[in-house]
Amino acid sequence: MKTAIELRINGENYELLVSPNNTLLEVLREKLGLMGTKRGCDLGACGACTVLLDGEAVLSCLLLALDAVGREVTTIEGLSETGELHPLQQAFVDQGALQCGFCTPGMILTAQAILLEDPRPTEATIKKKMSGNLCRCTGYKKVVDVMRGVPTPAGKEA
Repeated sequence: MKTAIELRINGENYELLVSPNNTLLEVLREKLGLMGTKRGCDLGACGACTVLLDGEAVLSCLLLALDAVGREVTTIEGLSETGELHPLQQAFVDQGALQCGFCTPGMILTAQAILLEDPRPTEATIKKKMSGNLCRCTGYKKVVDVMRGVPTPAGKEA
């Protein structure tokens, strides 16, 4: 049996019919077409599905859509409010902190949650809090550099 719910996603309200077992990931991708939130492992182990829930990083593959009712969900599509890349997104691009791009939305949203909590996190804090976001391409050094505000010299790979 489906349930009518209202979700607030990226500053907009959506009225939806969902099954009680629909995850937030399923609703975002399949019902709303917000494809920036990636389906990775579906087990909460890779971080590709990370979104912000009231400013905190959560794994949307493990969160029932019903549990997001009354909360603010931010996806990678909603990070920018001006149509331009958010400064953190731009820093990832400028510093080459991405490669294939599959993990990038989850990485950026996790980074945003960390920076909202502490605008000047230590390298150890960044590494610990980013540990749930897996990437097969970057090696993480440039992600840490972006979050610390340290430019990576051009031509230097992580």
